[in-house]
Amino acid sequence: MTRKVFIKTFGCQMNEYDSDKMADVLHAAQGYEPTANVEEADLILFNTCSVREKAQEKVFSDLGRIKHLKAKGVKIGVGGCVASQEGDAIIARAPYVDVVFGPQTLHRLPEMLSQREREGRPQVDISFPEIEKFDHLPPARVEGATAFVSIMEGCSKYCSYCVVPYTRGEEVNRPLDDVLVEIAGLADQGVREVTLLGQNVNAYRGTMGDTAEIADFATLIEYVAEIPGIERIRYTTSHPNEFTARLIETYARVPQLVSHLHLPVQHGSDRILMAMKRGYTAMEYKSTVRKLRAIRPQLALSSDFIVGFPGETDEDFAKMMKLIDDLEFDASFSFIFSPRPGTPAAALHDDTPHSVKLARLQQLQAVIDGNVKRFGAARVGTVQRVLVEGASRKNARELMGRTECNRVVNFEGDARLVGQMIDLRITKSLAYTLRGELDAHPQACSLRVASTPLTGGNPSGPAKPVPRDSWPEAQ
Repeated sequence: MTRKVFIKTFGCQMNEYDSDKMADVLHAAQGYEPTANVEEADLILFNTCSVREKAQEKVFSDLGRIKHLKAKGVKIGVGGCVASQEGDAIIARAPYVDVVFGPQTLHRLPEMLSQREREGRPQVDISFPEIEKFDHLPPARVEGATAFVSIMEGCSKYCSYCVVPYTRGEEVNRPLDDVLVEIAGLADQGVREVTLLGQNVNAYRGTMGDTAEIADFATLIEYVAEIPGIERIRYTTSHPNEFTARLIETYARVPQLVSHLHLPVQHGSDRILMAMKRGYTAMEYKSTVRKLRAIRPQLALSSDFIVGFPGETDEDFAKMMKLIDDLEFDASFSFIFSPRPGTPAAALHDDTPHSVKLARLQQLQAVIDGNVKRFGAARVGTVQRVLVEGASRKNARELMGRTECNRVVNFEGDARLVGQMIDLRITKSLAYTLRGELDAHPQACSLRVASTPLTGGNPSGPAKPVPRDSWPEAQ
């Protein structure tokens, strides 16, 4: 009888990628198949996030809700950043948990489960074996036209409020050829859009084969663009300090690189940015965005914002709102500051009432929501190129796809369009999605155009891609 695993993912896209890898390694080693029904699972895994206290506490709440399933012999595991941060404390608080593993040890999950059976006691492994896990993962199994690919792990920035360097370790880069081989394999399975993942993805510095050469992030993008079948390239999350002139120029050379960017600024006050240890000013951030928009005028920009950082004054908040007005963000992930244990910011004096923080957050989000509605309305009547991803989440009889600028479009169409690039005429703008209809002569189309899609030309001259026959060989 086939054993089934239920995986609940909290937090970022890195965790989504890791959850997929958990499913892959459990299938390859022990035959587990994924299930969306926790009641029929033989193994329940929580892939956790510790960026905010609310997400961390929800894990223990969910553990309490499935505790009764232990009576049926179900195994329970906790992975991710909360596991890395708490370790044995999870077993102390929830002794019915069988395995606790960190982001860098998920490949050891089958052995940990077997060891739990042999020894009859919970297993904990939250070590940081650098990038070893990628050497032990089976080839990815994908369904659909999109996929995530992790190109690096960890973070070395040590922002004053962030736990990531402590839960995922410092930055470690995958070799260039390893990344390319994985993406080529995904393309062979029908993937047409790949999202490159890393805590500071544009800080990537990967070795090139057996040489002493190092590939920067722009070089990686150029190689990925040469893989047959890959029509779109996205990436997240980037850091403003790593946005080099060469990376900006890549937006002129590589049409597969989408006109959507998530570039977290966190705040608009230089005083707060310094306290956060972000390493840049608001003006430097604006300068980067303006250089990008000189190449891609319709670049859709999203960001993270932290409201209520210790010491934030009305003047500081006003500066953040001015930055938002100046740059017209298309979307945001906005939160009230959540002190994380062990970080420098957790020790800072904070005398701002929660009610003030909440009012500021609501004011910020209202402005972003207004931008979302305005940008959506501006697309009505235009033709947008959409990658069809599958059935609509709101109506199974319809399809949904995503524009280059990361807007979801729902429309009526034949299921055979799934996985294809098509042109849709936008007929209506809703709160966060669009509605469209097939253009007069619907057909599959390609993003491989001769010039940068949004500028009508190529300001930096013709693209100079690296021929595939010059790629480094997989080791």
